[in-house]
Amino acid sequence: MRSHLCGRISSAEVGQAVQLCGWVEYYRDHGGVIFLDLRDYSGRVQIVSDPERTPDSYPVAQQLRLESVVQICGTVSQRPTGSENPRLSTGALEIYATELVVLNPVTRPLPFLLSGGDPVREELRLKYRYLTIRGEALQHNLRLRHRVVQCLRRYLEDQLGFLEVETPLLTRSTPEGARDYLVPSRIYPGQWYALPQSPQLFKQLLMVGGCDRYYQIARCFRDEDLRADRQPEFTQLDMELSFISLEEMLQLNEALVCHVFDKIKGIQLAQPFPRLSYSQAMAWYGTDRPDTRFDLKLVNVSDVLADSGFRVFREAVQNGGLVKILPVPGGNETISNVRIKPGGDLFKLVTEAGGKGLAYMRVRAGLELDTIGAIKDHLTAGQKQAILERTNAQPGDLLLFAAGPESLVNKSLDHLRQFLGRELNLIDPHAISLLWIVDFPLVEWHPEQKRYEALHHPFTAPHPEDRLHLERARALAYDLVWNGTEIGGGSLRNYQRSTQEKIFNLIGLSPDEAAEKFGFLLEALEYGAPPHGGIAYGLDRWVMLLAGEDSIRDVMAFPKTQQARDLLTDAPAAVIPEQLKELNVRPELPKT
Repeated sequence: MRSHLCGRISSAEVGQAVQLCGWVEYYRDHGGVIFLDLRDYSGRVQIVSDPERTPDSYPVAQQLRLESVVQICGTVSQRPTGSENPRLSTGALEIYATELVVLNPVTRPLPFLLSGGDPVREELRLKYRYLTIRGEALQHNLRLRHRVVQCLRRYLEDQLGFLEVETPLLTRSTPEGARDYLVPSRIYPGQWYALPQSPQLFKQLLMVGGCDRYYQIARCFRDEDLRADRQPEFTQLDMELSFISLEEMLQLNEALVCHVFDKIKGIQLAQPFPRLSYSQAMAWYGTDRPDTRFDLKLVNVSDVLADSGFRVFREAVQNGGLVKILPVPGGNETISNVRIKPGGDLFKLVTEAGGKGLAYMRVRAGLELDTIGAIKDHLTAGQKQAILERTNAQPGDLLLFAAGPESLVNKSLDHLRQFLGRELNLIDPHAISLLWIVDFPLVEWHPEQKRYEALHHPFTAPHPEDRLHLERARALAYDLVWNGTEIGGGSLRNYQRSTQEKIFNLIGLSPDEAAEKFGFLLEALEYGAPPHGGIAYGLDRWVMLLAGEDSIRDVMAFPKTQQARDLLTDAPAAVIPEQLKELNVRPELPKT
């Protein structure tokens, strides 16, 4: 039906007859001569029809509607001098349509214009997703995604000898941190499958099976609260390797990431990537996924202010919390008191993140500290000097304080740091900061449930030096952070049953519960399981960052909303009673 693609027409085709198919993107009637842009996935090219040169196509062209599907025949020619469009690869060319056939007309009003016009609400773009896909931006992102996956496959298979293995989508429910999507069994009444949150257990069993190097472009499902970079179903690059040390694992993955950046973006990254311990990341940035493109670091002054006469600082430390400072160089000129006090935007940002508020000190000439009387009157000369030295403060700097429970202080100052980094133009948008976060705690205490929880998952191996005190142990885990976004994470695994059972016991699983939920894994570890470890990358998130987008929905063909609804097919939806009866399921809707 076509001899060429619209965006691939070049000067080499001038004078040649071509046949093209595509959608009518733009339509302009200039005094009897009709110009239209014909688009397919490769790009677009200008088509011309007038009553004298192309009498057969002109009546058809007069009736065209935008986004109608057409076929044209014509000869490629140069555009007249001065009428070129430098924004198009075909901008110096045009085709007079000797024939124009409407393959399928648009017969109802378009819900929105695909090119130009007013911004389109996301709900509308999701409802008519096939039209959004037709647009240039999503076409580019989907093809970028394809190229990334293709690049990963070729490198893993051809360069590193990985084997692709598919793991089941219908499996048993196991506690992995988020809620499972459950599927009732018709054959076994009252029993349920779960859709996998990850292929974690199966890929470990593949290592027991001697597959040595496994990978999969895996579909995963988690019924959890959503954000811009989360979806209820998502895609991972999943990997697992036998007989590998932590150092070898990080080196292999750095080489993989560098290969993708080189092939997809033409960027050569330096190796090795920087590494930062979890404790240092939390101390300096208040988060385990810091954006290190800019250098605002938090400073802990809890010990300095533990006996402060200012009650807020003193009680925060006495109650087991922290007092931390975010120093802002030159902040006296850019940030007013109004913004810091209750009602100000910075105050609101901190409280929305869980903080109780902000205190401040301004560094004046001669390194004098200027603040509200309630703080200034209760600072000793020694405390003032210690604050200046720890923050390396200079005249003109602003010191922003948060006090309270450690988790809330870190979270609120992390949000504030990111906000100010953007507002003060401290971030180079072209910079690429990749770093490993290592030495995570193996477990953390959950005060509400009064038990330990695995920080990553319970299959993570403890650091060999910490095996005698697992509740305080570091994990052989690693996360890869790109510009403040975690794109991948993994660990070396427990490959001996005794260690795995100790960790199950530490997180509150009784021997019977562990056997009931994970008996198949524990048994497999007794049949010669090799040392092994792995990693999983959020493919949607990775492509989002490569594409320069803010949401993973912009790099997925058919995403769901933040409320986990599919607006295109209107799912989830009710099913007929007969289906539920076959599955032995009786719905009990919440009372309204």
